[in-house]
Order: sequence, then structure tokens, then C-alpha cells
Amino acid sequence: MDRRLLDLLCCPQTRQPLAPLGAEDLGAVNRAIAAGGVRRVDGEAQAAPLREGLITRDRKILYRVDDGIPVLLADEGIAATQIDGLR
Repeated sequence: MDRRLLDLLCCPQTRQPLAPLGAEDLGAVNRAIAAGGVRRVDGEAQAAPLREGLITRDRKILYRVDDGIPVLLADEGIAATQIDGLR
């Protein structure tokens, strides 16, 4: 993701800056998704693994990035507390 774009983005709920998920964190998220234990804020299960993701500065909410486009909808955020091994 373009660094200039990333500098402009923020969480729609908390207005905190966002940072890209690292490879280890992305792996932890995808393992949790594969195990069926990840739900979005709207209550829907996150069924598809993430290729990219963004996380808030306090590391409490993450958002998926689809084909290079951040999905910054509050209802589609994922509470990071659901994911074991997220650093």
C-alpha cells in the first residue's frame, strides 16, 4: 500500500492512525479465520482469509484490504481480541 495513502487513513470509529499488519500478525489472523473464530463488528463471520490488513495504533481493531483498497467500514472492522497470537 502506498505510504502517502496510509498516512491519510484513520479508523472510522476511533480516528486513530492505521498501520499495516505484519506477516506474523496476518498469519495469526488467517489461522483464526480458518478455525472459524473471527467475527466482524456487524456479527458476520469473516470467512475469507486476508491478503492484507490494517490495524489501529492501540491494536484493538483491524480492517481488511481488498485488492489494495482498504475496507474502512466500521461494521466490517474486526476486534483484535478475538485473535490469539496477535502481537
